[in-house]
Amino acid sequence: MIKDILKYSISNLWNRKTRSSLSILSILIGIAAIFALISFGYGLNSWINEFAQEMGVDKIMMLPGGGLTTSPGTSNIKFNKDDIEFVKKIKGVDEATAMYADSGKVGFKDYREVYTFVIGLSTDSREKRLVEEMFGGIEVQEGRELKKGDILKATVGYSFSVPNRLFKKAVSVGDKIEINNFPVEVIGIYEEIGSPTDDAQVYISIEGFEEIFEIDEFEYVYLRAAPDYNPSELAERIKEKFRKYRGQKEGEEDFTVQTFEDIMETFTNVLNILNGVLVLIAMISVVVAAVNIMNTMYTSILERTREIGVMKAIGAKNKFILFVFVAESGLLGLMGGSIGIVLGYLIARLGGYIAAIYGLSMIRPAFPLWLVAGCLLFAFLVGAGSGLLPSYKASKLKPVEALRYE
Repeated sequence: MIKDILKYSISNLWNRKTRSSLSILSILIGIAAIFALISFGYGLNSWINEFAQEMGVDKIMMLPGGGLTTSPGTSNIKFNKDDIEFVKKIKGVDEATAMYADSGKVGFKDYREVYTFVIGLSTDSREKRLVEEMFGGIEVQEGRELKKGDILKATVGYSFSVPNRLFKKAVSVGDKIEINNFPVEVIGIYEEIGSPTDDAQVYISIEGFEEIFEIDEFEYVYLRAAPDYNPSELAERIKEKFRKYRGQKEGEEDFTVQTFEDIMETFTNVLNILNGVLVLIAMISVVVAAVNIMNTMYTSILERTREIGVMKAIGAKNKFILFVFVAESGLLGLMGGSIGIVLGYLIARLGGYIAAIYGLSMIRPAFPLWLVAGCLLFAFLVGAGSGLLPSYKASKLKPVEALRYE
């Protein structure tokens, strides 16, 4: 019976190709949008998870009062070298290092100057590695890392090595760039992180940063919890002891202590909310598609009233009539969903390719099997659900009245 219903439904849809095509078009647009948006959201979540695994969960950050919402170089709240020494002595702190960060004017040859973040790192191997882990464990892909004695030398982000991204010509190891009019030699280029901001950063030694920017107080302090200590509990202890050290009242601290897990949770929550809003917007087109399918099925029933009467006159039950029209509307949804998935895949691939060209490789789509299956099932249910009421009305038609219908 199911086979007969499907054959009959497909035949009816084929005989009304124009109307069926319009219904399929309406639903495929919504499914394509949902598929593409969710694939980007899932891909970005995967990038965040990979980033988190590379960083590890033992990291703690001390920041100015506004935390990560404060742009580098804009806060008047700083940490001096005595502050860093105090934090290092807190029980449970395995490593601690400070980092300078400020916006700097960077020039290369006669090309236009760009403003980007300049990072001042410790040249101690352990401390420098701690900072690099906070950026996702990046490695130098060309040249070498900073070492002791490198005053006016720099390692640069991946974007410097790409023509027409920051400068018309790519920067190579051995080239000279200018930071706030100070000539600096490029000794290394970091691998790509996938974030335009991070990939455009310049890294110099703390000594070099102090010479160029004439700053001797830090804006960021990075800590590593000892293996036997819980980072969240240690962060609370650091906050309490440092608050007392600064003579501040509880709740009036001018600094923030956050674990890496707290930071990642904040990013993930924001991303989930954004994805939810985008999917809700895409759902509008699905609602429109559902109304269109319902209208198509009502029209189809009116055109086939005599046909329904004939089927009932020769013994077709209400259940059979109901299944016929539900199958037709479900097939419309399924076909629209299938084409929508293909279209959404192509859109997502193209979007990911364009994003990578502009240095946004973190925005990359992912296509898990559950997404494909979920979109297909959702499209079928939308189609079948939209046709349920018209199908029910068709199944309740009385044979004599249906046969007399003109």
